[in-house]
Amino acid sequence: MKKVMTMTAIAMMAVGAVFASGSKEEGTGAAKQIVFKLADNSPLSTPLCEANVKFSEYVEEATNGAVKIEVYPDAQLGNENETIEQVKAGVLDLTRVNIIQLVQYVDNYQVFNLPYMFRDDAQRWAVTDGPIGQSLNQELFDATSIHNLAYLDSGWRCFYTTKKAVKSVADLKGLKIRVMNSASNIAMIKAFGAVATPMAYADVFSALQTGVIDGAENDYVSYDTSGHSEVAKNYTVDRHTAGFGVILMSDKAKNKLTAEQYQIVMDCAQRAAEWQRGAMLEQENASKAKVIASGSTINEVNVEEFQNVVQPVYEQYSELKPLIEKIYATK
Repeated sequence: MKKVMTMTAIAMMAVGAVFASGSKEEGTGAAKQIVFKLADNSPLSTPLCEANVKFSEYVEEATNGAVKIEVYPDAQLGNENETIEQVKAGVLDLTRVNIIQLVQYVDNYQVFNLPYMFRDDAQRWAVTDGPIGQSLNQELFDATSIHNLAYLDSGWRCFYTTKKAVKSVADLKGLKIRVMNSASNIAMIKAFGAVATPMAYADVFSALQTGVIDGAENDYVSYDTSGHSEVAKNYTVDRHTAGFGVILMSDKAKNKLTAEQYQIVMDCAQRAAEWQRGAMLEQENASKAKVIASGSTINEVNVEEFQNVVQPVYEQYSELKPLIEKIYATK
């Protein structure tokens, strides 16, 4: 699956770039400073967007101010799909997005959204930071000329429900569960015997409150900060998918840098990612404690039972089998 922009879309992005998105060079001669713009759709206070700020600080320090990165949170420069297209077209320098947005360019990224692909944090970071992640990065570049600088932590997604606590697969049967509009997510919910209900994230709180849906799924931090814990008091720790963010850079921006500067940028992105993973873990623990204190019940389950039920989902993605086997074998 490859997404193709129309010439009109490219032209519109180029016009927008004149006003907001492109990098700039300040000063002259040896004192010339390269200034990049980095877009994010999340608030500055989240660990994901905070990683952008750390990245910016690290780069400016390591280059002695020769390279500066300005961070634009809260979708100021567009939503995730829009900013990816701008980076692809070279009219925006950098963006931080959910890894699932990359499936439209590289089919193999779908593997990150399959249920129960990852055992723990050690395994998933060994996958992203090792040969598998680097191979996927090359596929992305070959398809789009976009550079993936680092993988960030978006948390482990779990189910939460309003009335009925989910302690086994049987408890999910018939429940209307909100999911992201993704084929693999919908297939997973159907395998559990529940009713997959895609809807905009902004609508989930009221849908839970009014009974339009019986539950949803997300990580501890989102469950807390969205207010969903106020109306869906039952949280089930099954960790069916691990969320990832990525920091993307345009090839045009990369070519403004010397080889030494680009290596510094890559090193700083990885350093920021490692900082962010620790910050995310801390915030997850804080959010867990907060929702428990406010009355949520945390339900531990036999994850193996859930894994066995969703095996038919993998049959729908047989072309990913070699990659899946490599991930399973990663320690």
